[in-house]
Amino acid sequence: MMRKLVIATTNRGKLRELEKLLEGMNVELLTALDFPAIEAPEETGATFEENAKLKALYYAEKTGEACVADDSGLVVDALGGRPGVHSARYAATDAERIAKILAEMRDVAGAHRAARFVCAAALALPIPTPHVVAIEEGRLEGHIAYEPRGTNGFGFDPVFYVEELGCHLAEVATEVKNTVSHRARAFARLKPWLAQWLEGKLT
Repeated sequence: MMRKLVIATTNRGKLRELEKLLEGMNVELLTALDFPAIEAPEETGATFEENAKLKALYYAEKTGEACVADDSGLVVDALGGRPGVHSARYAATDAERIAKILAEMRDVAGAHRAARFVCAAALALPIPTPHVVAIEEGRLEGHIAYEPRGTNGFGFDPVFYVEELGCHLAEVATEVKNTVSHRARAFARLKPWLAQWLEGKLT
């Protein structure tokens, strides 16, 4: 029997990534968009892990379904770890976020432009009471480029240069990104937990 799994996001770019990452699993994927009466929770956590747990628990409680939630963002060494958990709120649009970070990094050169994408992914179950059964983390190292390149991706992808790929993250095909991204790595580690849940081994 196909089981329902709520993905705690309204971000369509993220949803497309997760649909690919969870492809082949016997689940009916729902998102926060399928529950318009449920207001999004306030992300008050100080870390990606805290926010992922918060969202997973919130939607598991509100929907009564198993839920996966992730929190991710860009951590830039020269900016003291900013924008970090505030990445999505760093500016109003992707274009504005890119313009802002390039402006902040204008006088930073070479190795000092080191950065990484970090993702924490949590799985919460609603019964007997909402509880987190697993949380995993994925990272992708790189640096902030001097200009944006590429159109495949969202957020900071166009200005994030990945040494292991030899290009900006927004320049690679989705299939490639889904093997190396911070989100791909976090969900690859979470998948065995999801498999156990589907087999009825997690409560």
